[in-house]
Amino acid sequence: MSLKKYIYTIKYTFNKSNLLSLWEDIKESIAGTDKDFTNIPLRKSILLLSIPMVLETLMESIFAITDIFFVSKLGPDAIATVGITESLLTIIYAVGMGLSMATTAMVSRRIGEKKPYSASIVAVQSIIAGIIVSLAIGIPGIIFAPSLLRLMGANSTIVNEYSIYTTITLGSNMVIMLLFIINAVFRSSGDAAISMRVLWFANIINIILDPIFIFGWGPIPALGIKGAAVATTIGRGTAVLYQFYLLYKGNGRVKIIRRALKLNLKVMYNLFKVSLGGIGQSLVATISWVGMVRIIAEFGSNALAGYTIAIRIVIFALMPSWGVSNAAATLVGQNLGAKKADRAERVVWITGYVNMIILGLISIIFIAYPEFFIRLFINNPDVVSSGAKGLRIISLGYIFYAMGMVMVQSFNGAGDTSTPTKINILCFWFIEIPLAYILSKIVFNNENGVYTAIVIAESLMTVIAIYLFRKGNWKKQLV
Repeated sequence: MSLKKYIYTIKYTFNKSNLLSLWEDIKESIAGTDKDFTNIPLRKSILLLSIPMVLETLMESIFAITDIFFVSKLGPDAIATVGITESLLTIIYAVGMGLSMATTAMVSRRIGEKKPYSASIVAVQSIIAGIIVSLAIGIPGIIFAPSLLRLMGANSTIVNEYSIYTTITLGSNMVIMLLFIINAVFRSSGDAAISMRVLWFANIINIILDPIFIFGWGPIPALGIKGAAVATTIGRGTAVLYQFYLLYKGNGRVKIIRRALKLNLKVMYNLFKVSLGGIGQSLVATISWVGMVRIIAEFGSNALAGYTIAIRIVIFALMPSWGVSNAAATLVGQNLGAKKADRAERVVWITGYVNMIILGLISIIFIAYPEFFIRLFINNPDVVSSGAKGLRIISLGYIFYAMGMVMVQSFNGAGDTSTPTKINILCFWFIEIPLAYILSKIVFNNENGVYTAIVIAESLMTVIAIYLFRKGNWKKQLV
């Protein structure tokens, strides 16, 4: 189908005569719906899923924005600590996202096949897998946190005075893992509004506790950067308890019932088989991320602080697009389960073009006024200058990122997690890291080379993903 037809579809949705219906759909999406997304009109299904998923991903990003906002008051070394820890934490994100991708593919497929009990079994196995993996990561993380910071090029102040932040964050990774996985269960079943409410709940707690624990209040002493880690862990941990309550007592499409509470080796095997591709693609991107931080750390704490703030803003701005992409993944899985492959393909093109419009508008703002957004976090002129350059350069590729995100998530939603892994290996390891080193060390002789490499690698990834999507092999994937 042509771009012109999709633009017409978007215009039709916002036609004056349809605004009332649109408003009703928005309210329904936020309140939650029991609609069958494989049978209702495509525009409506995308809207009902996209809105709560956009709000959910925005809430996840607010965790990072809240922490960096308050931690920035403690100085560049504290910001750099958060940045380095975040780069280490992305390994946990990679595993959690990989398991979430497999969960999304399998739960959405079972829901599309009208097999809710089978979806419940998948959910239980996903949770068990998340607990096992988080313990394997958390224990070494607690023991070796200072050594990891030193390995990442952190200065002695960060290693000696701020490593407690890294210790707590890595040690409590189970709450991150389970938050990802269980929200994937809700989201892929079609209960995106539940995932959204979970992260609202977590963020309210985090926003309240962050300044209290960092700066002190009443009988609570000022814990500094340690307080940021404690507040975030409490916020996420409380949200996980809420998730378990909803799985047992809630009215969602997937419920955990007694007879599903056992190890199912067959389902566990399929889960890990699908998740390996998801974990692989995330780890490839994560190792690239760690490499980029390592390169930019050589330009000093100010450059690293600017990079950390710029990337947080970039990620926050990308959250609406991730929400739209997640909606596409869920609809691809459900429609493939319902034997409606052509409908699944139309979902991807529609959401891709919508995503391009959203990120295109955001990029214009960031390119024009990058300093304004960096100064929201810090007034250090060197940090502002470095971060603003990074934000402007990275924003140049937003339109490419928009379509690429949808394409990659559509592969994952179909259960074809190996294709994005191969794309990531090529674009991030063979293009982005070497190019970042060459451009930053030889061409620009500063951190701008890292930012430029990001734009080139991400744009290339989009081109390759579109080519492979058009080939259509993802429609034949079995999970």
